[in-house]
Amino acid sequence: MRIYPVRSAMIFGVLCLAAAATRLCAAGTPTLSVDAAAGRYAISPDIYGIANYGLNAAFAKEIKLGSVRWGGDGTTRYNWMVDSSNSGFDWYFIGGNGETTPVPGASADLMVKTYAPADVLITIPIFPYLNKSSASSCSFPVSVYGAQQSVNPYVKVDGGECGNSLTTSGAQLADKNIFMNHIRNTTSLQQKWVEHLVSKFGTAADGGVKFYQLDNEPGGWANTHRDVMPIQPTYAKIVEYGQEYAAAVKTADPSALILGPSDYTLGGWIGTPAQQNGLFAGQYYLQQMAAYQQEHGKRLVDYFDEHYYPNVSSPAAQLASTRTLWDPTYNGGTWVEQYFFDGPMQLIPRFKTWISKYYPGTKLAISEYSIDSGKKSIVDAIAEMDVLGIFGREQLDFAAMWNVPAPTDPMAYAFRMFRNYDGAGGEFGNTSVSAVSSNQAELSIYAAQRTTDKAVTVLVINKTPEAIKSAIAFSKLSLPTSAEVYTYSAADLASIEHATSAPIKKSSLSYSFPGYSAVMFVIK
Repeated sequence: MRIYPVRSAMIFGVLCLAAAATRLCAAGTPTLSVDAAAGRYAISPDIYGIANYGLNAAFAKEIKLGSVRWGGDGTTRYNWMVDSSNSGFDWYFIGGNGETTPVPGASADLMVKTYAPADVLITIPIFPYLNKSSASSCSFPVSVYGAQQSVNPYVKVDGGECGNSLTTSGAQLADKNIFMNHIRNTTSLQQKWVEHLVSKFGTAADGGVKFYQLDNEPGGWANTHRDVMPIQPTYAKIVEYGQEYAAAVKTADPSALILGPSDYTLGGWIGTPAQQNGLFAGQYYLQQMAAYQQEHGKRLVDYFDEHYYPNVSSPAAQLASTRTLWDPTYNGGTWVEQYFFDGPMQLIPRFKTWISKYYPGTKLAISEYSIDSGKKSIVDAIAEMDVLGIFGREQLDFAAMWNVPAPTDPMAYAFRMFRNYDGAGGEFGNTSVSAVSSNQAELSIYAAQRTTDKAVTVLVINKTPEAIKSAIAFSKLSLPTSAEVYTYSAADLASIEHATSAPIKKSSLSYSFPGYSAVMFVIK
């Protein structure tokens, strides 16, 4: 029977509409492939990291937490001798912990013990000032500085209210006596802290604290810590602080690994190029650390580290924003892409290019990130899975998620899918292999082989709300007749479902991927 082109198109369209619940139209279906012999390299377990604040210890053990971070704005002024800090602008410049007899370093010590054997990252303050006492304090008491735009609604110090440093008209107040609540930071003080940690837990090489981060987001100090540093230091000064304190850390533990500059998203990477040899802040930092090594014969910074918070304004933006980590064809629409990068962010490859040019041999870290919308949704979970898959495929060396999930949150299942998908210790492989999707914006695919049992694990993420039927074509792999299947979807946000196995025929596995889902195939 002859089919005229118009009628053929109409019939094809009707069939597509009839299959609306599951996309069957070949023209729009992403193709998937896995080549087990290509793209093979080790995946760092340290990419499976989370910040320590409120992290459930049992959950950390369940997912075999790769790394745990003691960091954030609250660590910039941490004084280990009085085991307390100052919260800065984040929380009304409240300092101290209220204890009358503080135990030096107790909070950090407890964190290291609680999350063992995860690799620990401790933030070393390089900021000029530290909290003075464990006694509660605040930088802008209303009784001294007068009415302010807002006061701490929960905490009072000596019965008085603590303000946010801005007058009712919006003017910035100045701290009249910095040393009432602060002391000067010194390299000697921080070296003694590292020596304390070594005495408690051993050197980094012997299983003690492995990583030390050179403070937190120094490019934003004049904002977060405006009470004691109202004028932002140049990046040359930040580099100088970093070199001094990194040397102290390496003196106390030569096997320790150091991260820096650990600056904030977008602006922190750029700084003021006119003050930085015409370079972006991150490039300048690498250049100057390389110059130090050339002059002194000693590497101070082992990991180039920056922070990243992508766009989570909507589910679509949240799922698309993962592409800013790698995709040379995707522009996230940020001002940095428009005015400084002249195109797509492709963050991990871009940072690796900086490293290659300015300080070869340096590893790459994103020690603080979050793609969490706060809605505890399936989109949160699959977006995080996409991020973890990208981190492994793009050979990132260290990462720590900032937003700490409760064990029952969807975000927790993102980590379970990679670290314990079956509740019996089943892990995504630790040797990445080539996995390609013709449309990573709709179906993401990641694959890796386990060294323990040689099983190949393949994770497919459907980033669209509708089901998509596709097939995975395998090559360079001895295949069984079926693969185990584990699915996380909106159908049950409280578990990873172990479905019946999926048949493998003629080196291909066909499957209908539910809308907004992640499906793990285990091929043994």
